[in-house]
Amino acid sequence: MQADFTYSIHSVLPPPPRYPSQAGYGLVPGYVAPMIETNNILTHPSGPEYQFLVGEGLYRLKEDLHLATPPPHPSEAPVINPNPLATTPQPATAGTSLSIVSLDVRPPPPGLFRVGSRAHGVQQSIQEHPDESRSSSGVRGSSEGARAASSDAGIIFSNAPAFGEGNTLLAQTNHKDNKRKKPKNSMTKSNSSFISRVIVHESLHKRLNDRPADGLFAFANINRAFQWLDLSSASKADYLTKILFTKAHCLCHDVNRLTKTSSHIDVIMGFSTGEIIWWEPISQRYTRLNKKGLINKTPVSMIQWIPGSENLFLAAHMDGTLVVYDKEKEDASFSPEDETATRASADSNGVPNGIKGCNYTSQIHVHKSVHSKNQKANPVAVWKLSNHRINAFAFSPDHRHLAAVSEDGTLRIIDYLKEELIDLFYSYYGGLMCVCWSPDGKYVLTGGQDDLISIWCISESTLIARCQGHHSWVTSVAFDPWQCDGKNYRFGSVGEDCRLCLWDFSVGILHRPKAASVRQRGSSFSSRFVSLQRAETQNSTISNRLRSDSNLSNLGDAGAVEETQTAPTALEQKVEPHPVEPRARTAMLPPVLSKIVDDDPLCWLDFTKDGIVTSCKSGHVRTWNRPSDDLSTLSQSQHGDDN
Repeated sequence: MQADFTYSIHSVLPPPPRYPSQAGYGLVPGYVAPMIETNNILTHPSGPEYQFLVGEGLYRLKEDLHLATPPPHPSEAPVINPNPLATTPQPATAGTSLSIVSLDVRPPPPGLFRVGSRAHGVQQSIQEHPDESRSSSGVRGSSEGARAASSDAGIIFSNAPAFGEGNTLLAQTNHKDNKRKKPKNSMTKSNSSFISRVIVHESLHKRLNDRPADGLFAFANINRAFQWLDLSSASKADYLTKILFTKAHCLCHDVNRLTKTSSHIDVIMGFSTGEIIWWEPISQRYTRLNKKGLINKTPVSMIQWIPGSENLFLAAHMDGTLVVYDKEKEDASFSPEDETATRASADSNGVPNGIKGCNYTSQIHVHKSVHSKNQKANPVAVWKLSNHRINAFAFSPDHRHLAAVSEDGTLRIIDYLKEELIDLFYSYYGGLMCVCWSPDGKYVLTGGQDDLISIWCISESTLIARCQGHHSWVTSVAFDPWQCDGKNYRFGSVGEDCRLCLWDFSVGILHRPKAASVRQRGSSFSSRFVSLQRAETQNSTISNRLRSDSNLSNLGDAGAVEETQTAPTALEQKVEPHPVEPRARTAMLPPVLSKIVDDDPLCWLDFTKDGIVTSCKSGHVRTWNRPSDDLSTLSQSQHGDDN
C-alpha cells in the first residue's frame, strides 16, 4: 500500500528542485522547518568586508534587508529525511528576486541610448509622461527592455510596430473617464484555497500619502510569500502588504511601467503551479489566470509585460513554451492540434508548424499565432521553443526582438513581432540561466552552468568574448546603464558561488580579428538581420509576415515565392545553429571585481542610480551605495578582495 502511494505522488508531481525543501527554508536537511511567522529584519553592517573598490571608487553596503521566510503551510509540512541526497518531490522555488519601480518620472542615465529603428538609423526622442494613454494596437514601445527592474531608467520609445498590430481583435478597449480596469476579485476578502493569508499594513493609505513622490517601491518573492515594500521609507522592513499562498511558490513577477500611476499599479506573478495572478496592490484586487493549469500545467519560470502593451504579457513555462496572456480575458481550454488545423492553409510552405518532430533548432513551433482570429479568450499566442525548460528571456530595447535561454544550453534570438526564429547559439557547456540586452541593443549577455558569461554581438551573429570569474553557476546578469556610453560598457553578474562580479569591456578591445569563418558568418547574418528589420517596418500586415522553418530552402510553389518577394535576402538563408566556439578563438575577459558579498547563493541583481542591489536564496536583499566624492581618496588597501 505504501509503495502504491509513493508511486502515485511521483507520477503526478514535477521533478524535484535542485535544493530540497529544508534547504529552501534555510535549514539543514533533517530538521523541521519553523512554524512561527517572523518579521523582516533591517540591519546596517559595516567594516572592510562590506565594501569593495573598483575604478570609480569605493562601494559600501548601505543596508541588509532580510525578508522573513514563511513557514510551510500545515498542509505541506515537509517529510523529515536525514539523507542529504534525498530527491523527495517539493514545490519549485527560485530564491528571492525584486521588481523595483518608481511612480515618479526620472531622467534617464547619461549614457542611456535613445533607441530607434536600427534599420533606418532613426533615434527617437524620449517621452516621459507615465500616464500617457495608448492602445495596444497603436503604441510605439514603452518598456524599459530586458532589465525591467531598472526603475531609475527613463521610458524609452522606439518606432517598432506594436505586438499583434493589424489584428483588430487585440485592440485595447477604451475605459470610461480614462480609469484603468481593476482585477475583479478582492484580495483581502478572498476565500480561495490558493491564497492562505493576506496581511495589509494598518496605515497603508497614510504611508502611501506621506511617502516621497520619487521613492522606490519593491515587490519581492520568498518561497510561498510575496511582499510589497516601500524602499524609500525609514521603516522599509515593515511591508505594505504580504501575501501568503497555500502551497504555490511565486517564482517570478513584473510591474507594468506603462500603466503605473499613483493610484494604479499592475503586477503579474508566475507560480510553481503554472498559475498566474494579476494583482493591483493599491485597491487590493486580483485576477487568477491559467487557473489549475487550464492552458499550461507547468511552472512559470519567467514573466514580463510585453513592451508597449497595457494588457498583454509573456510567460515562460518550464515545458519549453512561451505563452502570451491578456490580463482582462478569461481562460479557455487550448488544443494546439485544433489551432494548427485552422492555420495549416495559411503557412507559406503548406506544412503546419504544429507537426510532430519539429526541428526546434531551425524554427519555433507556433501553436497559436498572435494574428489568429480566435482571440475571445486566453491564450493570445503560444510558441513552443524547445522540449527543455526556458530559464529566462529578455526583450530588446528597440522592442523588436526577444532573447531566450534554455536548460538545453541554447540562446535563441526571436523576432517576436513576426513570431520567427532569427538565430540560435549554444553555451560552452550546460544550460543557460540568465540573459539581458545592452542598453543600446547591440549586445546580449548570457550566464549559465558553465560558470561563464558570454558576450554576443547580435548584428554580427558572433560570440565576441567569454567572461571567466565565477566559481559556480551564473544566475543573473545586468548592464549598469549609468556606466555605459556606447563605446565602454559596465555590467555585473552574480552566481551560486555567492560572488558579485563587475566587468568592463570596450568595443575596440573586443572586436579583435578572429578566424575568417567567424567574420564571414557574422557579415552574412548582418545583412539578413537588417533586411528582416526593413521588411518588418515596410510590411506589418499579416499577409506579408515572414516565417522561419526548416523548409525555407524548398519554397517551390508560386504562391510562396510571390509572398516572399518583399524581402528575398531574408529567406535565402535558413536558420542554422552556430557551433560552439573553441576557447582558442575566443577572447577571455577578466572581472574588474570579484567578491563574495553574501553567505548564501545569489540569485538576482540590478543597478539603480544610487547603487547595486543583490538578493540571495535565503531572502537577504543588500543595497550597495555607489562611490561618493568624499571617498575617492581612500586607499586601495580597503578593497575587500577575497578569493
